[in-house]
Amino acid sequence: MSQNHQETALPRCPGCEEPLEQGDLFCGACGYDLSAAPAPAPAPDRPTVALVTPGPAPAAPSGVRHDGPDAADDFELAAPGAAAPDPRTAQEPAPVPAAGGKVCVACRAGRVDGDGYCENCGHAQPRERDHMEQELGAVAAVSDRGLRHHRNEDSFAVSTTALPDGSAAVVAIVCDGVSSASRPDEASAAAASTANECLLESLPRGTHPQQAMHEAIVAASESVNQLAQQAGQERDQHRHQNAPACTLVGAVVANGLLVVGWIGDSRVYWVPEDRSAAPARLTEDDSWAAQMVATGLMNEAEAYADERAHAITGWLGADAYELEPHTASFKPDRPGLVVVCTDGLWNYAESAAEMAAAVPEDAYRRPLHGAQVLVGHALDGGGHDNVTVALLPFAVSPQGAGSA
Repeated sequence: MSQNHQETALPRCPGCEEPLEQGDLFCGACGYDLSAAPAPAPAPDRPTVALVTPGPAPAAPSGVRHDGPDAADDFELAAPGAAAPDPRTAQEPAPVPAAGGKVCVACRAGRVDGDGYCENCGHAQPRERDHMEQELGAVAAVSDRGLRHHRNEDSFAVSTTALPDGSAAVVAIVCDGVSSASRPDEASAAAASTANECLLESLPRGTHPQQAMHEAIVAASESVNQLAQQAGQERDQHRHQNAPACTLVGAVVANGLLVVGWIGDSRVYWVPEDRSAAPARLTEDDSWAAQMVATGLMNEAEAYADERAHAITGWLGADAYELEPHTASFKPDRPGLVVVCTDGLWNYAESAAEMAAAVPEDAYRRPLHGAQVLVGHALDGGGHDNVTVALLPFAVSPQGAGSA
């Protein structure tokens, strides 16, 4: 996700679009080598930026954040003088020995300083959040920076716990930071962690999973609101400071139930293990396009073709107009896979059928592998945004039955 740019007089870094001073050899924000910088070109992606819908557009809210293609401040992440590694396979490089510390992934010669920049070429080094994976047997998640962003503003939390009757509950929370806000990476991390902790505290007490999910989203919202009153850690002093914000989507599998909760435009999909059965999308976006379709003012094709399609109308943050968590409960009658993801994935597999086609056949038995494949699907499609997906296999007990 990206931010608005309000300063136009100064030259801009082609890596992160931050203002430069005359004679700079490296960007002070991202470490880009300006001596090797190509002329900037527009990129085919516009992640989330803030906007106000002009005029009395029908059914459009007064406050939205935009999440769609054609952002001018996204960029290809290539190291100066070297091809960028594939984020799916990149490991700590076999370094050329240096005098202590890590070796730069770009020039493979310079030592990396304490701030994460090469002392030789100035290149910013990969961070821990650039690519994250976690597997707990019954759930797995993968998050990746993607190919056009300088940091990963997504976050996730996965966990398992026991209900009062001793049966297991499985939790997955996925959050997507709003980059037009300040500290979006902190917002998504705070929301994911808080929602997960809230569920781990309430589910073992016997709280119904749907109520527990509602309470978790409210708690996550409060944690993001608190960030607005804390001093930020932004390296960039030019960036406009406003309220941190993110979207949230989560799923709980417990006692034969599948409970989902969300605010924003991250999604949950249902993919039956038997691929002859129909998949489904279980969430409805808080977005301009979804609102146009719901009110009957446009059909789906018209709404999603509009440049305002990805303007989100709900998020967590102190500048949100009101908090309206959505929750839903399902009781699938067959085993399947629950896909919890940010728009960095579903932009490349939007319909339920497209998502099911992207999910590998063995993902029900190998959820971590399945999540890795889905992240790869988004990267192969262009990787225009951060990508995060969690997979939860859903099993049906022998006596279990119900309606999906």
